[in-house]
Amino acid sequence: MKKALFSIGRIVAGVYVGLCALLYFGQRSMIYIPQPRNYRVGISLVTLHPDGQNVLVSSRPHDGDDALIYFGGNAEDVSLDMPEFSEAFPKAAIYLLHYRGYGGSTGEATEKSLVSDALELFDLVHTQHRNVLIVGRSLGSGIAVQVASQRRVIRLVLITPYDGLKDIAANEYPFLPVGLLLKDKFESWRYAAKITAPTLIIAVGNDELVPRSSTDRLKTRFKDGVARYVVIPNAGHNTISDSQSYMTIIKSG
Repeated sequence: MKKALFSIGRIVAGVYVGLCALLYFGQRSMIYIPQPRNYRVGISLVTLHPDGQNVLVSSRPHDGDDALIYFGGNAEDVSLDMPEFSEAFPKAAIYLLHYRGYGGSTGEATEKSLVSDALELFDLVHTQHRNVLIVGRSLGSGIAVQVASQRRVIRLVLITPYDGLKDIAANEYPFLPVGLLLKDKFESWRYAAKITAPTLIIAVGNDELVPRSSTDRLKTRFKDGVARYVVIPNAGHNTISDSQSYMTIIKSG
């Protein structure tokens, strides 16, 4: 009997270790889901060359002080957002970053590489536009927070953001030690207190991916008076942009 229980225990332990290994070695294919670039009408391309790579940025050039930089979700073709952003911000230049491996950009997406590319893009844009608005959605919120903590942005908008990627992973895999296994942690909580730009956090009533507790916790990381919190009640994580109030809320700050 004891021998049988020991054998079962070894099998269970082996399966558990195998699941941990699967998550550890395959996690980036779960986090980053590259999409092609589909929308090309009226779009200019800016190319960054970090580490010998070609990182593409869909752009709608516009003279003047104002610019908007957008960091999208993990399975988003950001070029498709150009018509809506262009209509909502007609007097601003628009820049939509295609992460490494997305939309024709070369290289591999990692937290380090994406944040580095985002900072390079900001620095380029800021040489031409004094007032830069940063918008980050879902995965991109973790990039936007880090950029806003290190650069002078005029305003920050975070759409369905998280306190840290660990919260999402723990929600999906509650039986695994995800905090130890994650390579790309996107710990927004580490950077929020450093941000001084007016910040808008947009949550949804039916977020099937980011636990509301994670978004709520992120709000508490900012200094008093910096962040404002808005909930779109009838929207989901992937359907928020379908809401009629979505772009109006982003514009309102």
